[in-house]
Amino acid sequence: MAKISGSEIRPGYVIEHDGGLWVAVKTNTVKPGKGGAYNQVELKNLISGTKLNERFRSAETVEQIRLDLKDFSFLYEQGDALVFMDTETYEQLELAKDFVGERAAFLQDGMMVTVQLYEERPIGISLPDQVTLTVTEADPVVRGQTAASSYKPAVLENGIRVLVPPFISAGERIVVDTNEITYMRRAD
Repeated sequence: MAKISGSEIRPGYVIEHDGGLWVAVKTNTVKPGKGGAYNQVELKNLISGTKLNERFRSAETVEQIRLDLKDFSFLYEQGDALVFMDTETYEQLELAKDFVGERAAFLQDGMMVTVQLYEERPIGISLPDQVTLTVTEADPVVRGQTAASSYKPAVLENGIRVLVPPFISAGERIVVDTNEITYMRRAD
């Protein structure tokens, strides 16, 4: 762990503050007319998800935390738990569905994910940015509907609903953004 000045905090840095682990979401250097400059930082707690706005002066020091990133392969779903396997040691890791959130629906057998670990404890997970899924239901195209948005609702094989262009029909494979849960393009 390294000590850094309050003015060196950048978005994405994980720091120890008030006895908790926080990730910097936004930073803004403020130079008021009177007094010294400071760094206005929006922090998000990695454990509870609460947000906090904090001012750090350059004279203050904080502890920057280095997270371990490990690749895991998704194996299967067991009740309210998701089971992953470490690709190097073959050890299994169980995470609650709530830990992954609504993006758990995008997990597919054998999908590689990156788990962020702090002192061997999982505190975050990142899925691939894009997945390819099959459209199971898509509304028919309404002719002459050019004044309104030309997107229509569709249901994917995992039960997620997304808006797709009118030329997409049931049975087609599309690429979906897992962060925004939006249609990107037709799959090749």
